[in-house]
Amino acid sequence: MKIDLMRKPVEYMETIIIMMGENGDVDALEHLPKYVRDAVVATVKEEEFKYEFAAVKSFSILHAKKRSKVVLCGVGNPDEFNVGKFRDSLAVAVRTALSAEAKEAWLFLGFENSLSEVSLGHTLAETALLVAYKFDKYLEHKKNHKLEAIHLAMIPKLARNLNRGILEGRIYAEATNMARDLVNEPANVIYPETLAEFAKKAALKYGFSIEVFNQDKIKRLKMDAFLSVAKGSEKEAKLILMHYNGNSDPKAQTIALVGKGLTYDSGGYCIKTAQGMLTMKSDMAGAAAVIGTMSAISTLKLKVNVVGVVAACENMISGEAYHNGDILRSMSGKTIEVINTDAEGRLTLVDAIHYATSRLKVHKVIDIATLTGAAAGALGNQITAVMGNDTKMMTKMKEAADNTGELVWELPLHKPYLEALRSEIADLKNGAPVAGAITAGLFIQEFVGSKPWLHLDIAGTSLKDKPNGVNPFGASGVGVRLLTQFLRSMGAKSA
Repeated sequence: MKIDLMRKPVEYMETIIIMMGENGDVDALEHLPKYVRDAVVATVKEEEFKYEFAAVKSFSILHAKKRSKVVLCGVGNPDEFNVGKFRDSLAVAVRTALSAEAKEAWLFLGFENSLSEVSLGHTLAETALLVAYKFDKYLEHKKNHKLEAIHLAMIPKLARNLNRGILEGRIYAEATNMARDLVNEPANVIYPETLAEFAKKAALKYGFSIEVFNQDKIKRLKMDAFLSVAKGSEKEAKLILMHYNGNSDPKAQTIALVGKGLTYDSGGYCIKTAQGMLTMKSDMAGAAAVIGTMSAISTLKLKVNVVGVVAACENMISGEAYHNGDILRSMSGKTIEVINTDAEGRLTLVDAIHYATSRLKVHKVIDIATLTGAAAGALGNQITAVMGNDTKMMTKMKEAADNTGELVWELPLHKPYLEALRSEIADLKNGAPVAGAITAGLFIQEFVGSKPWLHLDIAGTSLKDKPNGVNPFGASGVGVRLLTQFLRSMGAKSA
């Protein structure tokens, strides 16, 4: 999709999107032909349309034997206008234009706003590309319609700032859509080997380095918690290590992004229901978020050093699969009693985290995982659960969430709940009967040591059952924009 500035008045516009604040005056819009203004005024009066936040009205007008589609969209009180309201109202407008099969649209902003030109361009491009996304590669009869261009009708003070924002927004969106593609692919297409191959291609395209360890190398590293989960599958486990070094300062810190990479999760011997397994191709959404983020920060050339770690495997049933009651020795040396084979993600994560902290000498850790149904039950499908041991990192993550609209809510790492994870015959159990999201976070924390750390549980936010905001049906790509923005805020930081 082409996104640019409208340089001069255009007599015929196929689709016209007009975003107005309450009590907006369409006559004040530059470059909008009089016949369009007259039609808008008449329609607003006749329909008693109010430019309330995210309210939308579409209609057609005929002029000089040519028909134009008009989409009116409200942004509410202009005094309360911000990035989030622009994103949400624009998403409604773009989705309406797509439903009308628009190929080319002109966007008019009929209100004063306080956004910088960079922020305006970023949000426009990001929102349009996220809303236009669709996963249809397996359909025989595709809807071939695409919105090919959006032209912003305004005269910026500095066009280069607006264009810079458009470029940045495109990078955020394309990395998110890459993650969406990965998560939407079925498990017969994306499994550990092909996930690693995808990451290799991304590394080559976007400019970060990568190495992939096979199962023999993983065994030599004594990552037995990870490998125990993988035992039931014929698909060989892979450890994917991605490196981006954007800061050459010797004092610069390195941040590890660790993504859960279960390319399919049957639940193991604690087998899921048929309905529960239907979406388990998405249990690698954390891994997809890490790969997407590595691609985005490399393209943006952020001044940060980041390592992406993905322990990729399947959790299946076979004569070789691990059982309830097994005792596993993790790479850290801690032993784990398995009380639920469907609490497998944390077993892969803790070995991946220990590898990052012990072998790669990272300074900070963020893990992202579709980890617990409890997080989804508590916060639904629009808010990601976040836990951590570092106030500064938590503050920056919340700021990144506010900026991107990928909302988070902090859950407490309530230490007394750790007792529920104590085992009589091992150091820890891999589950607890209470506070499932929090005890999962506490379990992971036991393997982090003293490193500053955040844990993102995206079990509720990784998939959508219907379009909402910038998200389509299916994979949301959650985490890519959030982590990219977080890392951007860390770009000037050093030890």
